Amino acid sequence: MKIFMDTANVDEIKEFADQGIVYGVTTNPSLVARSGRTQADVIPEICRLVPGPVSAEVISQDCEGMVREARELVKIAANVVVKIPCITEGLKAIKILSAEGIRTNCTLIFSLAQAMLAARAGATYVSPFIGRLDDIGEDGCKLVEDMVKVFRTYNLPTQIIAASIRSRAHVDRVMLAGADIATIPTKVLKELVHHELTDKGLAKFMEDYQNSLQK
Repeated sequence: MKIFMDTANVDEIKEFADQGIVYGVTTNPSLVARSGRTQADVIPEICRLVPGPVSAEVISQDCEGMVREARELVKIAANVVVKIPCITEGLKAIKILSAEGIRTNCTLIFSLAQAMLAARAGATYVSPFIGRLDDIGEDGCKLVEDMVKVFRTYNLPTQIIAASIRSRAHVDRVMLAGADIATIPTKVLKELVHHELTDKGLAKFMEDYQNSLQK
């Protein structure tokens, strides 16, 4: 499972890109707004920091507008992927863009049916929002598990990006489910490396080392 960062904060991306664990980045209008910058300003910089896909989202809600925006976004860098919402106009846009060789990430996926429709329209990636499903009492990770089974059954090339991840448990479950990618917010990504037994073990090693110097 590849790890993407779900942020538009360049400083945060630099920190984890230096560790060699982050392959790509997903952004959305909310994350870009939170960064205090514009998409036109921040996306080129992010594309220089990571080798893999960088998702930039369209604002238009009609097919024509989405396609127009997408064609401009992919001019920014070779690793730009265009995020398209899973609505009727979005599926139309995905079909057109796919035929042009433009990679797309169909976002705001909340059901198995939506995932299948996006894949059949030609989406390169689909992004189920597991945390938001949990918020309404559904099991978001189970959706990822079901999507993996269906996509393998029908040999669909579309990759699954587990999104709206809220916890380390979410990461563990989508990894076990077989998600191709997990896009993880900075706070959760920082939590992944830590375990209390690692800290205790390291402290013990250092204590024993210091004691050995005194013999």
